[in-house]
Amino acid sequence: MIYEDLETMEYSRAWNYQRQLFSDAIDRKDKRIQPQNRLLFCEHPHTVTIGKHGKQENLLFEESYLKEKGASLFQIDRGGDITYHGPGQLVGYPIFDLESYGIGLRQYIHNVEEIIIRLLHSYNIQSGRLDNAAGVWLADIPSKTRKIAAIGVRSSRFVTMHGFALNVNTDLSFFSLINPCGFTDRGVTSMEKELGYKVNMEEVKERTRNLFEEIFVENIGDDIE
Repeated sequence: MIYEDLETMEYSRAWNYQRQLFSDAIDRKDKRIQPQNRLLFCEHPHTVTIGKHGKQENLLFEESYLKEKGASLFQIDRGGDITYHGPGQLVGYPIFDLESYGIGLRQYIHNVEEIIIRLLHSYNIQSGRLDNAAGVWLADIPSKTRKIAAIGVRSSRFVTMHGFALNVNTDLSFFSLINPCGFTDRGVTSMEKELGYKVNMEEVKERTRNLFEEIFVENIGDDIE
């Protein structure tokens, strides 16, 4: 597995890079060549993305207002509805050939959720899953269920792209521009908000990367580079 930290990258550049790697992986499979699995980490400037099944009414303001706020808007090809990306949020894009792990898409999403749950547990943040709602949630107070990580994936020929967005030190006020993931009755949170202090992003990246290495074990026995 090849790991790349793209640091802060404009959304369209990261999306184009993903699509290139995604296309290359599928081409290799068509030629019966094993693709290289890649794990990309980055942060984005303020960005709102709407998935292929997203509803326009979940964007609460005109695009012109988003621009005034310094946010870009993209209609993209992942699953899921609408979400926000921005500084202080760890975004992960695994370009994985799931056949090399011997798993399907449902298990893949479960694994990504498990990685984030274990990461948060290492910071003493208790989190979990909700029925019929992808991502990672805090539900310790039933009336204040809140999302801390979103997951949206595209796959073809068992190759994935897009991935997860974990709120680490995110400015949560930007979520007021949207109904996050289409929900109107649930909130959002961040590691910083739950812990009461800014979290070291490099430490979060390292722990998350190590958890990917632990949970995704390739049949071919590759190690993260």
